[in-house]
Amino acid sequence: MNGVSYKGLEFFTLFVLLPVSFTVQYPIWIKMLLGIIGFVYVVYVLLKVENLKFKINPTLRWRLFWKLVLVKLLLIVVLTSSFVWFTNRGKLFQVLLENPLLWLFFVFVYSVFSVYPQELVYRTFYFQRYKVLLKNESLFVFLNAVVFALGHLFFKNNLVIVLTFLGGLLFAITFNKTKSTLLVSIEHAIYGSWLFTVGMGSMLGFPV
Repeated sequence: MNGVSYKGLEFFTLFVLLPVSFTVQYPIWIKMLLGIIGFVYVVYVLLKVENLKFKINPTLRWRLFWKLVLVKLLLIVVLTSSFVWFTNRGKLFQVLLENPLLWLFFVFVYSVFSVYPQELVYRTFYFQRYKVLLKNESLFVFLNAVVFALGHLFFKNNLVIVLTFLGGLLFAITFNKTKSTLLVSIEHAIYGSWLFTVGMGSMLGFPV
């Protein structure tokens, strides 16, 4: 399972073939089953093949991390608030103001049950398995953003593709520097929750 050819086929299957297949019309339960099988496979490989230990690195530079996240978040806040203001002003902070409990529920569910699994697959697994396939670090990070956007093709929304590509770049850079699933998950949860908060939820496929 550690051969270059095997990893190449694995990469194509998990990060190209599977997400592209989700754009095709076939029963939703089959798609869900394939997604679950893929995730279980990823966890199995990380634990049994890569012998990855899930533990918090005591040398993490938390202060620097928070400074960088806050700077990036400030820029995201300005850009996205302006975007919603000019494109759909009625959506601006709508859920937060009209139904704060629903907002809190979505933020919690998204952060715990969506963000962490995504980061486990697209950052931890990807960086652990495929460095051997691509020696150019910048191209490797760029490709990560591409496949992350590809993983959101099923939304069939150009805005989602653009945002997930840009987000993928930010998350890939963070993971490449920190090698921490925890830190990149926190960053992902913060930016994603903000997009929902500012009023871009319905634009990005949320039910509200």
